[in-house]
Amino acid sequence: MKKVLILVDVQNVYYTCRQAYKRNFNYNHFWQAVSNEADIELAFAYAIDRGDNKQKEFQNILRAIGFHVKLKPFIQRSDGSAKGDWDVGITVDALEHATDVDEVILVSGDGDFDILVNTLKKKGKTVSVYGVPTLTAESLQKAASQFMPIEESLLL
Repeated sequence: MKKVLILVDVQNVYYTCRQAYKRNFNYNHFWQAVSNEADIELAFAYAIDRGDNKQKEFQNILRAIGFHVKLKPFIQRSDGSAKGDWDVGITVDALEHATDVDEVILVSGDGDFDILVNTLKKKGKTVSVYGVPTLTAESLQKAASQFMPIEESLLL
């Protein structure tokens, strides 16, 4: 079976699933679907740490499934805006670990990743992108080797 690297942009998936479906992403069903077709070599879930118990429970669930959870602190700026994206971290991990796998699976709708996807494809990697169809950047959908819509079977 092919070897895969999974990279999940937790905040993006949470907000796009909530906005489009008013439901949550089903990480267990996702993991099962991927593991039925491939060997999962590494799987990272990138999240923001606000320090609350509900989030810690969710992070522990992700770890129990098999994800390595990477956390960044939530930063509230003095002007009221917030910061906490993982774009650079996801990109670095993708480039670092892609050499060990046949396929990279990115779970995000963020169009900033189209450059990463194109770069990985130039290096001979298949890149599958999972995202909410209406909220995934068109440039990212086009860049992907295949776009996998997050729909009913991947929702709680």
